[in-house]
Amino acid sequence: MAYYKIFKPYGMLSQFVYNQKRRKNKRLLGELSDFPEGIMSVGRLDQDSEGLLFLTTDGKFSHHITSSGMEKEYWVQVDGIAKKEHVEKLSKGLKISIYGKPYQTLACQVKLMEPPQDLPKRAKDIRNENDHGVTSWLSITLTEGKFRQVRKMTAKIGLPTLRLVRYRIGEQTIEQMQAEEVIEMHP
Repeated sequence: MAYYKIFKPYGMLSQFVYNQKRRKNKRLLGELSDFPEGIMSVGRLDQDSEGLLFLTTDGKFSHHITSSGMEKEYWVQVDGIAKKEHVEKLSKGLKISIYGKPYQTLACQVKLMEPPQDLPKRAKDIRNENDHGVTSWLSITLTEGKFRQVRKMTAKIGLPTLRLVRYRIGEQTIEQMQAEEVIEMHP
């Protein structure tokens, strides 16, 4: 069995094969290393999100990570000034839409945070605060992971997500990792 943790960069898809006919120049996970046959990503991060992603050939490991309610911590840069009331709304859970159907998010841990100093610079700049207004950072820890959930949650409270980085899954983090870095794990 093979196990890896990677720092998925902005602009890369969380897959190894891209079957779409249009826009074939997408970046795929296979570019990062010569992975063994049968490798799969454990969960996903959308193209515009960055951070920790596990890869494995072990289906039981993958199922455990995605189905056990394991904590996943996201560092989220939002447009605007996040306040205590925003943290409270996010923490309690919100009604959002998943694939066009109403969904109530579970209660989660949310904290205001200082802008992280040790994150690698993103491949594409967010924007210039002097021209476009202030931003804030939040730490959001979920035990679920619905399609674009964090982005939908922050938009619902009027603070659209500008940068989304999955910092932690369980005890594993991206601390001291660089974008595109691959580390073999031995669970």
